[in-house]
Order: sequence, then structure tokens, then C-alpha cells
Amino acid sequence: MTRQSLAGLAVCLCLGWAAPARGNTVTDWNAVTVMYVALGNPAAVPAIPIGRVGPPGLFDIALVHAAVHDAVQAIEGRYEPYYYSDPEKFGIGSTAAAVAAAAHRVLVLLYPAQQTSLDTFYNTYLATNGLAGDAGLAVGEAAAIAVHSTQYRPLIPVADFFGVNAPGQWRSAVPMAFLFMASSEPFTLNRVSQFRPPPPPPMSSTAYVREYDEVKAEGNVNAHPNSTTDLARFYSGNFVVQYNESMRQIAEARGLNVGDAARLFALANLAASDGAMAAWDSKIFYNFWRPSHAIQNAAGDGNPRTASDPAWTPFLANPPYPDYVSGANTLTGAFMEMLTLFFGTDEMNFSVKNPSPLVINQERFYTRFSQVCEDVVDARILLGIHFRSADDEARRLGSRVSHWTFQKFLRPVPGR
Repeated sequence: MTRQSLAGLAVCLCLGWAAPARGNTVTDWNAVTVMYVALGNPAAVPAIPIGRVGPPGLFDIALVHAAVHDAVQAIEGRYEPYYYSDPEKFGIGSTAAAVAAAAHRVLVLLYPAQQTSLDTFYNTYLATNGLAGDAGLAVGEAAAIAVHSTQYRPLIPVADFFGVNAPGQWRSAVPMAFLFMASSEPFTLNRVSQFRPPPPPPMSSTAYVREYDEVKAEGNVNAHPNSTTDLARFYSGNFVVQYNESMRQIAEARGLNVGDAARLFALANLAASDGAMAAWDSKIFYNFWRPSHAIQNAAGDGNPRTASDPAWTPFLANPPYPDYVSGANTLTGAFMEMLTLFFGTDEMNFSVKNPSPLVINQERFYTRFSQVCEDVVDARILLGIHFRSADDEARRLGSRVSHWTFQKFLRPVPGR
């Protein structure tokens, strides 16, 4: 996402910064969490980036929502906790107070330098919504401390990797970004490689030639008209921000209660976080080259059906990590499949937003979750940064992670 679009989204979120709860404290504190993790401190001018930029920010959002879910369920007891439970807290205090306290405390523990800003908003929020002194605050505090102390995912030191200078292999002048994610402990999966996709099509195959020709024709910097250019730009940014915003509008439109909303946001962000780790495992395991490397160096790929173009340039500059599989499509598959599983249907009226001034159509409306997945697959090819198999397999990977998470975690408690 461009600097301009981040700034625009920060302004949009700031407009609701001191607003009272709209009937669901979970969506309020999701907006706060996403702002601090992915956008920065809105109290500073200009806003100060404070979270872990990019996919690692998912770790922090997942941590907040795991604590929020556990705090609510300590009081309600309707769903299994992710980690924290205390039978003595059952029925004690307001779930809204527990949500606010849990989210606030995890954010303070994650970003202690922002405590003054967070405390100011938190105290104003409690006063505005009549939650000051509520017994649920202590429940939220306890859940936050327990979840953060045991479930925090640090940045693991790893040796720099610049790729391999050989046909079919990704290589770069800068080290692979976020490589530590492939070695991180997942939140729900048994291991990051649990659903590792099959290998990409061999360079000698007809499938590879078909995908090669597709991205070569459609992903060139000067290749497509405004309609497809706008789709490419729309899905070139911060998916974590976009999909959490879409979930907020869905949760509010469907009138989810606090407990159900807390579960939805926890499930979706836990699955997305694990999906990102799984995607990076696939990236480093296969280390497959980006289309620009393939097209510029096709003379050495051993396939006479791939015509090289040393001057070929993708619409979007290559991110500093391999092609296979797509991180964006893994996240999209995880978020959209979790929404499908949660609501029991692919059909839903909702929108996805991107306020970047470079985007013409800044809000896209959908009637199915799967339509977003289809658009993102196409967009990443139009951007010139992925072969289609990297997008399709990533979508399936995200979907598998969500199925696992939904079946194994935060399940309904029998009789409740």
C-alpha cells in the first residue's frame, strides 16, 4: 500500500477514534489495534509507525484478538478459550469491559513506548461507554497478561538469504524479507509446513509456458488499460488493514454480539497469521523465481517455447522474496474462507476499501467472499509479480489453514 493510501486510511480511522461503542466493543478495539499495529500512532503528527510492518504485524493482531476472545469467554463460557481460562471469572463483569481491557493491555505490552497514548484513549473510552470500574476490566487484564506472556511471537534471528543465481531460482541484491516467519511457531498449526503446497509447474511443462505467456502479456508495466490497472492497484497494498475493516463492517451489519464477534476476529487473525508463516515456508522451500527474472532470463531456462525479453518490467516492483506461493493470496484465502466457515455461506454483501488516491474505485462491493479471492488472484498477475499457480495454490493454502483452525480451535462448548 502506498504512503498516500496509508495516510488516507489513518485519517478514516481517526475520524472514529473517540467514538463510543456502536454496540460491539470488539469492532472498536479491532480498529484501534489495526491502527497501532499497521498504521502507527495517530496521536503523533505525522503518524509514527510502531508495529511490525508487513506480514509480521499479523502476529500482534492475532495476539490481541486471542486475548480478547479468552477474556470474553472467561465470562461467558460459550466457546473454548485459545489459552487463558479461569472458572472463577465466569459471569463476572461486562464482556465489553473485558474486551477493552484485554486489547489495551496487550497493546501496551507490545508497544510500551506508546503507553501514554494508549492509556489516554483507553480511559476516555471507558468513561464514554460507562465501563470505568467494571469488574470485567480485571478479567481482560488477566487474559491479556496470560496470553502475551506465553503466546508472543518474537522476531527470530536468521542468516540473510539472497537467493540462488540459477534458472528457476529467486535471487536478489537485498536479503529476503521476513524470512524468520518460516521458522516461527504457528498459533494453530502443528508446524508451518503442515499444508505445504505441491511444487510449481516444471519449467519444461506446458502449464509453465501458459502461465509465463499470461504474466508476460498482462503484467508488463505498460500492458493493461485503466480498468485492469485499477484492480491491480487496489490489491497491491495492506491486506491486513483492508480485510479487518471488511470484517468490522460485516460484524456490525450482522449485529454480532460481543462473544461471537470476538471469536470471529480471533479465528480469522489466527488463521491469517499461520497462513503467512506457511506461505513463507513455501517461499523459502521452493525459492521459485519471479516472472521478471524468468522473462528476462528465459534464454537459459531450457524451454524453447519461452521467448526472453531482457527489458521486461513488472507493473509493481518485485517484493524482496520468492514467487511461490503468494503471501497476498494466502491471506485472502485464509480471511475469506474463515468468513465463509463462520457464517456457513459464501454469500455476503460487503465491501473492501482502499483509500489510496492512486485508486479510482476506492470501494469494491461484493456478494460472495470467493469473489475477493478471484480478484486478488487476477490482480497479482496484472501486477506482474506472480505466476498464476503461485496465486491459486496460495488461495488453497490459506483455505486449508482456516479449515484447520475453525475445526480445532475456539469451538462451541457443549451445553452452552
